[in-house]
Amino acid sequence: MAVKNDGLSVEEREAVKQRAAELRAQAKAGKTREAGEKALREAIDALPEPDKALAEGIDRIVKDVAPHLFPKTWYGFPSYADADGKIVVFFKAASKFTTRYATLGFEEAAQLDDGDLWVTSFAILELTPAVEERVAAHIRKAAGG
Repeated sequence: MAVKNDGLSVEEREAVKQRAAELRAQAKAGKTREAGEKALREAIDALPEPDKALAEGIDRIVKDVAPHLFPKTWYGFPSYADADGKIVVFFKAASKFTTRYATLGFEEAAQLDDGDLWVTSFAILELTPAVEERVAAHIRKAAGG
């Protein structure tokens, strides 16, 4: 990660700028599924490999098991929101902050509650059939299915 300045790294400042641009674009284009899908597709297409392949796989899984989730970007991350516009699941590419693994994350709107402790994110390196099965189960549950 780059050197911090004023409490934020270069990558973090860039993510904040991306979020502001996303909000401006949403206001201009409207919050339609089509606009969200376009933004999500552009975010995925801009990713380097292997992040791009992982994001495409997550997108395919979400569309298969939780088609009611709304595609969008969130701080530049491919993300999916509920009917209230709250982020349920997102994909954070390893290349975004130069980390060693990508992350599949779940926000508070995700319905993953399980007693006093539950998972809110996973490191993800490869979408093997077994990993895809686990990811699908978590996304399905997170989306209320």
